[in-house]
Amino acid sequence: METINVRNVAAGLPRAWSSRILGQAGGACVKVLRMDDGGLEEEAHDTAEALFVLDGCLELAVEGVPVAVRAGELYVVPPNTSHAVRRGSHGVLVVIERGRAG
Repeated sequence: METINVRNVAAGLPRAWSSRILGQAGGACVKVLRMDDGGLEEEAHDTAEALFVLDGCLELAVEGVPVAVRAGELYVVPPNTSHAVRRGSHGVLVVIERGRAG
């Protein structure tokens, strides 16, 4: 397997908030996406979701509480926890989630 330039993959995505699977490891799916200023609706998953900000800042609302995740930081959303992306998020986000390839 060769290395993957995650920033280049994110830059090549057709639109913000669309993701591309980079690979799978130990039952987890690793994806990348490019964030823009727009927010996303609240959601919850039955498994934990790890959010690693490569560049920029991810503005979350977790159970209604604002959380800022900056470049180089990782935030793990626990299972069954309501979370939404707030406006102002921008940059490159790596998402690691168990068994979800879509």
